[in-house]
Amino acid sequence: MTVTHLSTTDINGGAARAAHRLHHGLRRIGVASAMHVRRKASQDDTVEAHDAGRSLLRRIHDRVVRRWLSSRFSTYADTRPEGLELFSQARTVHGARVAQQLPEADIYNLHWISRFIDPLPFFQNTQQPVVWTLHDMNPFTGGCHYNVGCRKFEDQCGACPQLGSDDESDLSRKVWTRKRQAYQAAIQNGRLHIVSSSTWLADEARSSFLFQDAPTHIIPLGLDIGTFLPRDTKGLRSALEIPEAHRVVLFVAQSAENHRKGFDLLSGALSTLDGENITLLSIGGMAPDLEVTLPHRHLGTVESNLLLSVFYSLADLFVIPSRQEAFGQTALEAMACGTPVVGFEVGGIPDMVRPGETGWLAEPESVQSLRDTINTALADKAARRQRGERCREVVEAEYTLEVQAQAYKQLYQSLLA
Repeated sequence: MTVTHLSTTDINGGAARAAHRLHHGLRRIGVASAMHVRRKASQDDTVEAHDAGRSLLRRIHDRVVRRWLSSRFSTYADTRPEGLELFSQARTVHGARVAQQLPEADIYNLHWISRFIDPLPFFQNTQQPVVWTLHDMNPFTGGCHYNVGCRKFEDQCGACPQLGSDDESDLSRKVWTRKRQAYQAAIQNGRLHIVSSSTWLADEARSSFLFQDAPTHIIPLGLDIGTFLPRDTKGLRSALEIPEAHRVVLFVAQSAENHRKGFDLLSGALSTLDGENITLLSIGGMAPDLEVTLPHRHLGTVESNLLLSVFYSLADLFVIPSRQEAFGQTALEAMACGTPVVGFEVGGIPDMVRPGETGWLAEPESVQSLRDTINTALADKAARRQRGERCREVVEAEYTLEVQAQAYKQLYQSLLA
């Protein structure tokens, strides 16, 4: 059995990292797994970058298609609300070329494929079973990656609030229609199976028009618990100039400017805790703006998983204040390092963050509730220690790479049978 994972990148971003981890988890248990990506950022010999070709004719073609795609989206430049994430058109400059040049495999596993895989020629050119691992909502919407409260994906999209459109035949309807055309035959003949990492995302997929008839499975993400584990952090506080009496609150996101990640909510929650012997530690791109005088150390982007595990271990509390989250991989990483978690009761977070067991949950998007929950957690050292120990136990039992890989292997075998 050979499996090829298709992803826009291999290690850049949470979805890519999750796909890369699964790929290696499968190889550990003897599955012949390969990874094919648009952009390769690692030195991993088992990951292959797509050869886009650089002939003059191809470059001209790609430039024309890119401008056409841009012009379709730029129509909404004046109406699209601020603070939203990527909107994907289910088309790429590569067109059918990727599908025609895919490495041979018994099963293809799609991951986050925006700007890489065009679903229409992909499903037209492949006859093998396809597993699609969802990392957000985009595969079953008319273009958005998170719906921000809109339920039009349950029907056929159109008049898209993320485009600021009141036209029922707008770009979201066109994207949705193209996806239906791409998926229809694969779903009808049982060739397409959906995998969600969380109960919430599985329920959203099942409620969508596009995936309502597709078999949907829940397989949580997995971690290498030999890398993410409680670490000795002796001397690290001193190196970071964090007072010994301070409790460390950790926030991790690729970009704190991403509205969905909720750093503004965390900042608001911490505003009244100023002077309470707390230091905020943040990891990610640019340093986020903290509108309080609370001590704050920003570590920038940390590529090394070993270093990440050290910083997770240093924290007294990990906070994931996301407004929406398909799973919450950073929360899982913190738990593996024995650090309890505070988060909102949204998306996939409640699957892992279990009140009284592995952490505390706050009311969605409520700054006051988040503030009170953080305060409760920081005030009870014994509860933090107890829940931190339980975090590690839960990860070892439910969220290892081996557990995840075995579940995928069983799914693959059932499809081939």
